[in-house]
Amino acid sequence: MISSDEIVHRLLREDEEVHRELAARFGPDVLGPGGADRAQIAEIVFSDPEKLAWLESLLHPRVLREYLAWRDEQNAAVTVSEIPLLYETGGERRFDHVVVITAPPEVRARRARIDAAPREARLVPDDEKVRRADFAYVNEGTLEELDAFVADVLARVS
Repeated sequence: MISSDEIVHRLLREDEEVHRELAARFGPDVLGPGGADRAQIAEIVFSDPEKLAWLESLLHPRVLREYLAWRDEQNAAVTVSEIPLLYETGGERRFDHVVVITAPPEVRARRARIDAAPREARLVPDDEKVRRADFAYVNEGTLEELDAFVADVLARVS
């Protein structure tokens, strides 16, 4: 499995071209010894739609390239990708099947390490994601229930 968040985090940590672009746009203070300061960048972009759009235009093509390279390297009948902005970026066209896993707002809030409300406000609503998905699951139960759902989906698509 590959996660677009993992790719983004790596790009922000290691990619020198991304670092140069970020420093040119937001100033050198957004960089530190571990790469780009994600918290500082989040503070800048999530309060300004134009800056967020710029950041996404910087990162999304790189994420897509890395994802496609990873997928091509796999020797598997099924690959799994976790992509939080799948519908927001039109990325669902690249997949044979889409699985949406949601959770009620109170469960998401309990699990979050940050206040996700400003970020979630720009997302496609869960009910729309569920409507568009091939498979959907509300993740408010046990890990065993989630595992059973995943096993069922894999059996259906394999």
